[in-house]
Parts: sequence; C-alpha cells; structure tokens
Amino acid sequence: MNEKKLRQLLISIQNKEISIDEGIARLKGLPFDDLGFAKVDHHRQLRQGFPEVVYCAGKTKEQIVAIMENLVNKSENNILATRASREVYEAVAKKIPDAVYYELARAIVVWRGEQEKRGHILVISAGTSDIPVAEEAVITAEVMGNRVERLYDTGVAGIHRLLSQKEKLFAARVLIVVAGMEGALASVVAGLVDKPVIAVPTSVGYGANFGGLSALLTMLNSCASGVGVVNIDNGFGAGYLASLINRLGEVES
Repeated sequence: MNEKKLRQLLISIQNKEISIDEGIARLKGLPFDDLGFAKVDHHRQLRQGFPEVVYCAGKTKEQIVAIMENLVNKSENNILATRASREVYEAVAKKIPDAVYYELARAIVVWRGEQEKRGHILVISAGTSDIPVAEEAVITAEVMGNRVERLYDTGVAGIHRLLSQKEKLFAARVLIVVAGMEGALASVVAGLVDKPVIAVPTSVGYGANFGGLSALLTMLNSCASGVGVVNIDNGFGAGYLASLINRLGEVES
C-alpha cells in the first residue's frame, strides 16, 4: 500500500464507506507480516517508495515462494526477487503464474499495471563477462519505473568503442558503470560527463583481481570527480541508487 492508497483508505473510513473493523483489518498487516522464518516488511513502500525486495540466495524454495506470495497479495506495485536460480523461479511460477524470469540478471519480476519510464539511466559494461551484473542493475532500475538504456562491451582495452557513443553518455541523467579486471572504465566515463556515475566492481578477472577487490580499489581511488562505488557484483544496489537519483526533483502524482 502506497501513501496515496493509505490516504484513500483513511478517507473511506472517515466517510463511513467502509466499517472501522474493515479498515483496521486492512491496516493490521501494514507494518509487517510474521511468517515465522521472515518478517515481510509491508511498510517499506510508504517509507522508501518501493516494496521490499527478496534476496533469494541462502533461502529455501519454500521460503522464497511464501515471501513472494505474501508480497504479491499485499502490494499493488512491481515485485522483485534477486539472485534467483531457474529452479527457484519454476517453484515461484507454480504459485504466481505471471512471474517473469530474467536469466542473465537472475531476477524474478511480477509486473503490475502500466509501467512508468522516468528520466534516463545508462548502464555501461566494460566487457561481455560483466553483463550479468549489469543486467541485474538494468532490471532493478526498470522495475522501479525508470527508462534504462544499455551500452555493453566498451572497456578501456578498446576505448574507441566508448568514445563512439558520446551522445548516449551525455544524454543520461545518471550512469552505472560495471567493470571487472582493473575497473578503470568508471574513471574514464566520469571524466567525460557532468552526471553522477555509480561504479560497480565485478569479480570478473584473473587471479590478482582477487575476486573483484582490485576493481573495487581502483574505483574507490578514482581521480575523476562524481564517482560513487557500490559493493562487488552489486548490480541491484547500483540500480536502486540510480533510481533514487534519477527521480530527484520529480513530483509524483
């Protein structure tokens, strides 16, 4: 339930369109539902503008299905689950047939109603191997109602590939740069644009990459201004943050 729906509910109670008991019943599950193994936060939509997102890694299929069903039954917004295997998706789809699986992003989405496409987020990957993390960022941002464009395989090993796409770089309101190996692409992009750059280090790389640590340190030590860095392989975090930045200054109806 978003703020608009909550206001409508309170007005309905005030105008005696529904009984007080019915209104209380609807509000009772608003803070959270206790499933025993999980406390599903239904207040997050009101606090942060988007429902709780299900992180599937480490959870059983039964737990994920129960959480997803609870969210779908209580929210009118898009529902997102991250780090989900196809096996998990197939279990979810038995209970929620309209759930959609995005293989590269490892994400499950339940789309609700007409989709917003606000602003302009550009997601850039250094290499093809970085695309799964980039796709997690893309799907997250799209689910949250943003217009998202992709620009893949434009790493510094062939910088002409990036420079040939300057119009796309300049048009974006916020940019997400996903890179493994040494992670230099974020600094290059930030040196070209006057918009926020969210850098995502990936675990792609040979031994001295240390599972993404080298890319993380390069991004943290960037000499370019305007670079913020999320955790290794955290495409979801980048997509969520980009959405918050992208909608700044916009008034929602």
